[in-house]
Amino acid sequence: MADKGHPTTMDRILQEITTVSHRIEGMDASITSLTLETKFMRSEITSFQSRVTGLEQRMGLVEAQATVSRDRDQDLLYLTSKLTDMEDMSRRDNIHLHGIPENEEGTDMQAFLSSTLPKLTSLDFDQPIEFQRAHRIGPKRSDNPSRPRPIIACLLRHNQTRQILQAARNHGPFQIDQHYIRITADYSKETNERRKAFLALRPRLRQLEMKYGLFDPARMWVTKN
Repeated sequence: MADKGHPTTMDRILQEITTVSHRIEGMDASITSLTLETKFMRSEITSFQSRVTGLEQRMGLVEAQATVSRDRDQDLLYLTSKLTDMEDMSRRDNIHLHGIPENEEGTDMQAFLSSTLPKLTSLDFDQPIEFQRAHRIGPKRSDNPSRPRPIIACLLRHNQTRQILQAARNHGPFQIDQHYIRITADYSKETNERRKAFLALRPRLRQLEMKYGLFDPARMWVTKN
């Protein structure tokens, strides 16, 4: 007969079975939780992969758009360059005269320039200088009447334009009475800005003892002594 104060072997076995059963139930709960977490992680991974795929597609679209944009920029630069060349070509027979006093030309600007330019440049022309047009630029300066407006003139013969500009580069500025006269070529705004940028380098080039110059209209050459 078993002692009522002490568990029998059967009781201990039942207790152990109960403990093991509880452990198994706890493990089942953990496995179920782990399974749920695994499903959640798989769902997150799938969502992340989907977002990565979407980003890759958008990046591909952006790269394609960037390529199109670069091509457009190159086309725009090319067209801008061609338009600048065409504008400079249309101005190649123009000259600017700076420093001729107001009203010096009287009532006939073309006749005045035809007689003045040979004396001013000391050039002997085979034919009389003729113009397509000639006039002063802009309204009169009421703020500074002593500063004359420049004159722009379009010559009829290109070889005479080249002769005058060459004389201006080699021997200018010229002088009428006590007035100094400069003669310059006529360029587009873009070309003038490029020429100014090149000319700003002259002090540094002189410091480096380098020879330099500008090819018409705006190409700089530099050589080391």
